[in-house]
Amino acid sequence: MRFAVIVFPGSNCDSDMYQAIEDVLGEPVDYVWHEDDDLQAYDGILLPGGFSYGDYLRSGAIARFAPIMKQVEKAAQEGKLVLGVCNGFQILLEAGLLPGAMKRNDSLQFICSTETIIVENNQTPFTLEYEKGEEIQIPIAHGEGNYYCDERVLEELQANQQIVFRYKKNPNGSVDDIAGIINKQGNVLGMMPHPERAVSEILGTTDGKRLFQSILRYWREHYDS
Repeated sequence: MRFAVIVFPGSNCDSDMYQAIEDVLGEPVDYVWHEDDDLQAYDGILLPGGFSYGDYLRSGAIARFAPIMKQVEKAAQEGKLVLGVCNGFQILLEAGLLPGAMKRNDSLQFICSTETIIVENNQTPFTLEYEKGEEIQIPIAHGEGNYYCDERVLEELQANQQIVFRYKKNPNGSVDDIAGIINKQGNVLGMMPHPERAVSEILGTTDGKRLFQSILRYWREHYDS
């Protein structure tokens, strides 16, 4: 399985994501610049955290127009696995690949902490290695992580099992304690917590490793003939 880590001006978790793939999975991974226009060689597309384009206008609002995003959309339509973490999640929302929007934290403060996250759906390509209802420890670091959607969208997310992660103690005001959602097709996941920062004991938790292991397991079961 070959991974692409998309790099925008202002990305700052691209190295973390790259290292997580290399260390946890040992699979080939490349940085792909935001001006590139070809993702055909890749099976998994990763949008890392950071402050793309300085978060001007809104977080992710400019990045969604980068040339590479047309290829990300194409990859999602083809059923390839797409993961957006933090700023990557915000970009996926702005691009319309996931429903809803992101607001500033209700405290109006930047939050950097390790949170208890509940795995609500372990039947996705990203969560196969977790137990449903399992509580895991994953770091967050954001100023705009307050996920919002209207009641109609929330009902759809709940009915379709699209809420993948919830906060045990909501740190930012997200509606329904949402920490991560998936699209209806089940191949695009956005989440504010950083699994790539939870892959080694020296980082304080290894609970993020199984997210990446789930991706590889799913791909091998479905595509690695």
